[in-house]
Amino acid sequence: MTGPAAASRSVPLRRRLVSPLLACAVLVGATGCGGGDGGGASATASPSGTSSVQAQKFAKTRFVSNAGLAAGATYQWIVKPYRAGTFKKGADGRTFALVKAGLAGAFTYNRLKAAAVNAKGDPLLSKAVAPLTAGIESLKGLGTKLRRGEAGEGDIGVFESVINSVKDAGASAGAEVKDKVPSAAQLGG
Repeated sequence: MTGPAAASRSVPLRRRLVSPLLACAVLVGATGCGGGDGGGASATASPSGTSSVQAQKFAKTRFVSNAGLAAGATYQWIVKPYRAGTFKKGADGRTFALVKAGLAGAFTYNRLKAAAVNAKGDPLLSKAVAPLTAGIESLKGLGTKLRRGEAGEGDIGVFESVINSVKDAGASAGAEVKDKVPSAAQLGG
């Protein structure tokens, strides 16, 4: 047997799985740690040929999507395992849970930054979200802290508080945010 099928069989399964996972982790890290405006020009750009009303609706939709993914990741891979005691030393699956929590922390920060940029496309939503930028920024280093197993009750509380504030701000501007658990591929692992 020759060709790509033979080549893929000769590479151990572990190596074929680890490479894409590392690439995803690097991608999430690169997008979560970028400087500048925090979301890129494409995050605020509306589709060409849209009216102001359509652009505002598009901004709200993107805000709801990004904030929902952040909320889902926070609950699924940070809050829930923490409350279950999975982050405690000696707990079964602790290492894997901490790695996932670290990725979820970086992902949450990245999606909330994008949601804040999306909110700028709608005047009411922009006004509601603007006071939350400091809270969103406070999440920046918590992903690393989670991954290292150094996060405590207060750090988990910060995640919950920021997520709840973003949800409340969205609801007050007519953009209800519901938790949406991202896939492992979206999370980066």
